[in-house]
Amino acid sequence: MNNARTTLILVMCLFGSIGIFVRNINLSSSQIALARGTIGSLVLLFATLTGKQHISWKAVKPNFLLLLLSGMAIGFNWLFLFEAYKYTSIANATLSYYFAPIFVMLLSAPLLKERLNISKLLSITIAMLGMFLIVGSTHRAVQTEHLIGIGYGLLAAALYAAVILMNKFIKGLSGLETTLIQLAAASCVLFPYVNKTSGINLTPLDGKSLALLLVVGIVHTGLAYLLYFSSLRKLPGQSIAVLSYIDPFSAILMSSLFLGERMSVVQAVGGFLILGATFLSEYDKVKYKLDQY
Repeated sequence: MNNARTTLILVMCLFGSIGIFVRNINLSSSQIALARGTIGSLVLLFATLTGKQHISWKAVKPNFLLLLLSGMAIGFNWLFLFEAYKYTSIANATLSYYFAPIFVMLLSAPLLKERLNISKLLSITIAMLGMFLIVGSTHRAVQTEHLIGIGYGLLAAALYAAVILMNKFIKGLSGLETTLIQLAAASCVLFPYVNKTSGINLTPLDGKSLALLLVVGIVHTGLAYLLYFSSLRKLPGQSIAVLSYIDPFSAILMSSLFLGERMSVVQAVGGFLILGATFLSEYDKVKYKLDQY
């Protein structure tokens, strides 16, 4: 196994573990998202400056509106995903989030004039069936909270799909440059939102939560994206698409090992259908993951 492949597997495991860390941070989802964007963008900026790389501000100007809007989508994408972790299991939240490629397929028809062929329609149908199995098999005593969590996960997926589509129109910037500016934009957009809603209240932030928050910002965001983009340049698109599915599988496995979460057989079948559908839709494409987390 080459170094780039090993690096990408490590990054996918990092992305898959973020839910466990977020669950144990005593802050609102919006505050965690704001901190993640701020810390992550600072790490990427430091890496860019020390690595003697530079941002092409000339290329930023024509892409500014798209960078701002996609940054906003990333910020609220995190917010909704972190809310999903609080209301439902990490497995349900992750599988809901993996509906993003399905949303991309649905929106690509009117926005990018791409045809919905038989393969894409089959993927959409399989994914819908998988989600129906997950929702339908939820125990009635906790169904309302789980449905809210799944709803937040689907909102996060829709915003991530919007980021993917907007990135198709961004020209002249590298993936690292784009991500750095988007994370900074996410922080700038989230700051007034957090200030207006929950406020910047760090009182509940004990030593454990502070340590976990720093790990989410530095490791799960800054370092993970640096490693991700370094491995992208060395691997073929099909390998990236396949290895990306370590993310949801590791999330489900770690939530079972560390949080004691369990999936019923019906939910497991539903999850398999969703991931199978997204795999079918994306096997021939490079999957650019900008959030997770």
